[in-house]
Amino acid sequence: MKFMLGTVAGVAAAGLLAMSMSAVAQKPATAASYPLKTIRMIVPFAPGGGTDIIARLVAQELTQAWGQSVVVDNRGGGGGTVGTQLAAKSTPDGYTMVLCSLGMSYAPALYSKLPYDTEKDLLPISLVATQPFVYVVIPSLGVNSMKDLIALAKSKPGEIRYGSGGSGGSSHLGTELLRMMTGIDLVHVPYKGTGPALTAMLGGEIHIQLIGISSVVPHMKSGRMRALAVSGAKRSSAAPEVPTVAESGVPGYEFDVWYGMLFPAGTPRAIVGKANAEINRVLRSPALTQRFAAVGLEPAGNTPEEFAKMIRSEIVKWHKVVESAKIRVE
Repeated sequence: MKFMLGTVAGVAAAGLLAMSMSAVAQKPATAASYPLKTIRMIVPFAPGGGTDIIARLVAQELTQAWGQSVVVDNRGGGGGTVGTQLAAKSTPDGYTMVLCSLGMSYAPALYSKLPYDTEKDLLPISLVATQPFVYVVIPSLGVNSMKDLIALAKSKPGEIRYGSGGSGGSSHLGTELLRMMTGIDLVHVPYKGTGPALTAMLGGEIHIQLIGISSVVPHMKSGRMRALAVSGAKRSSAAPEVPTVAESGVPGYEFDVWYGMLFPAGTPRAIVGKANAEINRVLRSPALTQRFAAVGLEPAGNTPEEFAKMIRSEIVKWHKVVESAKIRVE
């Protein structure tokens, strides 16, 4: 009888141990052990664009740092909203992240119905990079500075044409911000992408364009385009002689195209913290800094709290611009 009881007790203990081990095996990774498997990095745009380039550079560095594959998953459509929705609705276990751009902050104003709540369904990890933009004009316009452009536009309302890569895009909204802050009247000419808009400008179809500086440095050097001002808060290392818009008579103007990483809401804070620390570390690496510089990008990095505050501020800012310009994209 004692033997049987002992045997039963032993079997029960073994069963409890097996259950305990099974529970441990099924338990999500802690911050100390994270990551234990492949991470999916969603890019809500087609391959080949700026967001995709950044994602692949960062994914490569994180793969080396973590010893686990970080795989880029391109899910374009809806101006970035399709892929962002997929990320927002994914399991919040740290194994799905999304690299979003400035567009996520003006999407709530552009679209009457978004399939996710930008602030509630996504958890910021870190700002990753910024891309300097510059206002360029064709020389025949006869202006040499932003002050000259504003004065000319006020004297000839509705006569100066500016191009963009499409309605609701970054160049469109950045120029509408300038229009709103200065009161000038410009005519928007949207094209199907930045490339066609650039070609149109070289052909004299449009007078001015806000565009990524890396795309026009050769034209600036050749004299086919004249740089008036960079749009960000500081001058660009790619053209340090070009002043900012704020320095050129429009105080408070700031337009930076930014890119940042986010998890689905509900991802454990400890994992968010570990991902933030690693992303910020690789952004400081000389290898990534050089790769970013080669494509006209500047590494950023901040805390999850700072990035969340920035997104909230950007949503408010762009809501005012979209409403002022009466822009709608369905």
